[in-house]
Amino acid sequence: FKEVTVRLNQHGIRYKWLFPFELSFSHNDVPCKVFNPEEAVKALKDFNLRDNELLRMETVQADERDLKKWEMAVDQILSEFQLKEEDLHKVMRRLQKEMERGLRLETHDEASVKMLPTYVRSTPDGSEVGDFLALDLGGTNFRVMLVKVGEDMEGQWKVETKHQMYSIPEDAMTGTAEMLFDYIAECISDYLDKHNMKHKKLPLGFTFSFPVRHEDIDKGILLNWTKGFKASGAEGNNVVGLLRDAIKRRGDFEMDVVAMVNDTVATMISCYYEDHRCEVGLIVGTGCNACYMEEMCNVELVEGDEGRMCVNTEWGAFGDTGELDDILLEYDRVVDETSLNPGQQLYEKIISGKYMGELVRLVLLKLVNENLLFNGEASEKLKTRGSFETRFVSQIESDSADRKQTYNILKMLGLQPSPTDCDIVCMACESVSTRAAQMCSSGLAGVINRMRESRNLEVMQITVGVDGSVYKLHPSFKDKFHAMVRMLTPDCDITFIQSEEGSGRGAALISAVAYKMAYLIGHH
Repeated sequence: FKEVTVRLNQHGIRYKWLFPFELSFSHNDVPCKVFNPEEAVKALKDFNLRDNELLRMETVQADERDLKKWEMAVDQILSEFQLKEEDLHKVMRRLQKEMERGLRLETHDEASVKMLPTYVRSTPDGSEVGDFLALDLGGTNFRVMLVKVGEDMEGQWKVETKHQMYSIPEDAMTGTAEMLFDYIAECISDYLDKHNMKHKKLPLGFTFSFPVRHEDIDKGILLNWTKGFKASGAEGNNVVGLLRDAIKRRGDFEMDVVAMVNDTVATMISCYYEDHRCEVGLIVGTGCNACYMEEMCNVELVEGDEGRMCVNTEWGAFGDTGELDDILLEYDRVVDETSLNPGQQLYEKIISGKYMGELVRLVLLKLVNENLLFNGEASEKLKTRGSFETRFVSQIESDSADRKQTYNILKMLGLQPSPTDCDIVCMACESVSTRAAQMCSSGLAGVINRMRESRNLEVMQITVGVDGSVYKLHPSFKDKFHAMVRMLTPDCDITFIQSEEGSGRGAALISAVAYKMAYLIGHH
């Protein structure tokens, strides 16, 4: 192919090359279009476009000089996303400082990382039995799940689940709290109908993946919405109360809401069944957050010094008071300014699936503006906010060498990419997702190193339960993330478990524990 384009350049003929091979040019007002190299060589002969050796040498050298210059310009833009090891250590230390401030009474209010106590203390021991209902609200989908906890025929302890997914309409997410919780109650009612369980009053566990200040395991105040939710009248109110009120308004079933937990906590508890060393829960999906078991003596917001309590870090808000100002790039600032919650959840916006595709889109626009991509022309679709979905990042990075998938995605976005354009788009995706994995590894390493130090252990064995679409579906995020966490925690032996059905199962298991505890204490 290069032979042909070099010859066209020698004779000053402009051409257009489309993926995978379609070359069109015009000579002396005669148009020509060819679809393979043989046709192209024949066309050169027909037009009598001879090779000029001297001209050829000069053209090739000029082409190579231009290519080098152009590659350097692309590299310069993408290299901004590269973080050095010292940067990761710096982020880790700053996060640990904010965690400490979040745990202390006198600095809690101004700390960006809120370190919210969850009131989850006892972990399940396998003596919990019964049917529990679990709800999971943490993104644009809402799940209702029936969880059966007990022994199977062989006497093995097990957890069985049946779940159904409901999509949350935009007007329920951004309307009033009453509309949102009425919709949730309607979904529960529909699920109970389908399973003929309206007559049963089941204990219910609610996974609610937003920042909540707990007053008890079944009482928590919503601090602020994240992830595109905006329902008015919920912030500052008890979430379990809002759910109970909605169930009461319907009046066609009864529920005993015994526990509300964050998705990170539910994931940790769910994985605890597989591995009793699991004391950290991590989500990398629409949002990004972590929880872990902290020494009670460090949790100043709750009375008592004995044992440990699970703390929901709400680390997504790290950076909201300036801790990441020297790390943030122009693309991060645009994503933040155009989001529903400007100035909030800055760490999360670097990592999570809600924003990853948009970051890539902004990088592609920058490359187009610098005339380094798509011949300097962006389609209307590419100029539209939110058009480059995060799933495209995963699909492009897992593409085969022929870049077929990449080409199809870009074509769907109204572009006509060359093979080189496809390569550059893949490099842009890799730059954004690798930085996300690096930033996330700094956070988790900060949590794990803190746990080891506060337990005075020379070496700590620990298991981390992980859930979320970015972690599960991106082709290389997981491996890069694991490697970097291990590099930053030299004195820890870390096992990662991928949670299955984590949010729902975990909520039901915590309900089982809470129900058992309440029963033993005599509250039921």
